[in-house]
Amino acid sequence: MLLDQQWFSEIDQPTGTAFSLRIKEKLHEEHSEFQKITVYETTDFGRMMALDDVIMVTDRDNFIYHEMLVHPALFIHPNPREIAIIGGGDCGSLHEVLKHHSVTQVTQIEIDERVTRVSEQYFPALCESNTDPRANFLFTDGIRWMQEAAAHSLDVILIDSTDPVGMAEGLFNTAFYRECRRVLRPDGILAQQTESPLLHTAILQKAHHSLRTAGFAQVRTLHFPQCVYQSGWWSATLASAESLASMRYQDCVEKKFTTHYYHADLHAASFVLPQFIQTALNT
Repeated sequence: MLLDQQWFSEIDQPTGTAFSLRIKEKLHEEHSEFQKITVYETTDFGRMMALDDVIMVTDRDNFIYHEMLVHPALFIHPNPREIAIIGGGDCGSLHEVLKHHSVTQVTQIEIDERVTRVSEQYFPALCESNTDPRANFLFTDGIRWMQEAAAHSLDVILIDSTDPVGMAEGLFNTAFYRECRRVLRPDGILAQQTESPLLHTAILQKAHHSLRTAGFAQVRTLHFPQCVYQSGWWSATLASAESLASMRYQDCVEKKFTTHYYHADLHAASFVLPQFIQTALNT
């Protein structure tokens, strides 16, 4: 991380890339039990939160990520009721899930409570559904929680994690996916953020292989722009024992809530992959 009086720069040495935002001021900084949490006011992207100097969320573009992680899975599932979010401490994914009236309960399992509390203070729009009676917050290790969860108890699992290093590394392996498969109902769906398809193709390949090894017969990746993340291009990967090819199209067209990026026709388009990704995932 490079920080002077005007710019915050996230430098990623392994990929030889960097991304910068012009800042007005630092609003908050603390060291939780797990990581450094910082909030800045930027000149053009509103407020920005960084964890260990890696950009997590900004006011301006977070809706793209949260909508594309959540809504494709929930509109593919025939009747999503009970949902778990692993991670998701900024609560943006929770907010999108709770727009679906079929949902009866969402359990968010975030290891670092301070991320959620800081988000409640500085990103209130993301947290406006936190008081919904369907929302249940647990601040514990998501891997252990999944190991202890009852079999066939969830319809959708959303893995809204940081990059697959450190605390989040265990969320990207076969052992964890097997536990998710056990906890999901037969028609259940897993959706996970899977990094940049351009810079992290190997992570995508490994995720597909590990998900299939764990017993998911159907694995599909979608992609979307996310300019504050490495390369400005991001992905999510869905997995299920059943087909992921169809969706509740009419329900999506007639949805009673607002989205700003996701819509019914974009749903299908987002799963159309460039040739180099198709080639990488078919090898």
